[in-house]
Amino acid sequence: MTPDPEPTIQAAGELAPEPAERSAESVPPTQTSETLAETAEEIEELDTDAPRVAILMGSKSDLPAMEKAETELTDRGISSETRVMSAHREPDTVAEYAKNARMRGIKVIIAGAGLSAALPGVVAAHTDLPVIGVPLTSRTSVAGGLDALLSISQMPPGVPVGCVGVDNARNAAVLAARILSI
Repeated sequence: MTPDPEPTIQAAGELAPEPAERSAESVPPTQTSETLAETAEEIEELDTDAPRVAILMGSKSDLPAMEKAETELTDRGISSETRVMSAHREPDTVAEYAKNARMRGIKVIIAGAGLSAALPGVVAAHTDLPVIGVPLTSRTSVAGGLDALLSISQMPPGVPVGCVGVDNARNAAVLAARILSI
């Protein structure tokens, strides 16, 4: 290493001399996009307690059907969280949840809904995570849940929602597990 040059005194109004070039040894290495990608990959692989799958439903009355997804995920050793939020009664809550899901460690969202089945589509509109819709029957369903099935499977372009069979939350969990294994 070369010694630092002697400090110079300058008169008021004079420009300071250009600093001497530093040697390559004294410059700290910068992270390249490759090292940043490697770091992100390492962080991704860290085992955390954060849930990897979110199970959402529009009403507490949907819990008996949707708990089959939670059971399947638990049996497979996949952590999940279950939330009740309505796309119609709490649209801002649903939007915020979907927007922040990735940041919280969620990798896949399972959303069960009956009748108009808006929840899966609203969630998919606010996240780029995979969303699996579970059409649910209710006492006022049309044709045994056909209304919910058609609502979930007929999303507009750019708002994809995977759809499983009516009341088949278990298959949604199996699909989520397969998505996670990719």
